[in-house]
Amino acid sequence: MANLPVYSWRLAPDGLATRRQLRSLGLRPGGQDVVAQLERPRRRRGPMVAYLYRLDRAKPVRPMTTRKAAALAKANAARRTCPQCRRDAGYVIPASLGMCNPCAYPDEQRVA
Repeated sequence: MANLPVYSWRLAPDGLATRRQLRSLGLRPGGQDVVAQLERPRRRRGPMVAYLYRLDRAKPVRPMTTRKAAALAKANAARRTCPQCRRDAGYVIPASLGMCNPCAYPDEQRVA
């Protein structure tokens, strides 16, 4: 991605959009190359960079199929299931704990 035009934050020309902006419009880059980049300055680190794509070359987002929806539901259910007690916690199990809160802190649950 050498020699790309660089624009300051909020000063990109019309007809260019980031991935998030494309997605909010129901579009995707569709295999096109990055045409420019935005740079947002930060105080103590290098600038934050966002890549820009042409709107006229963007393609519509592919629709969700029933198989994709089922796979996504299964993956989300696995993220909610505690490996210790095998129950659905009702929330995504934190990776830092690796188990639901009652299994991670059994003493605190008895007191309450």
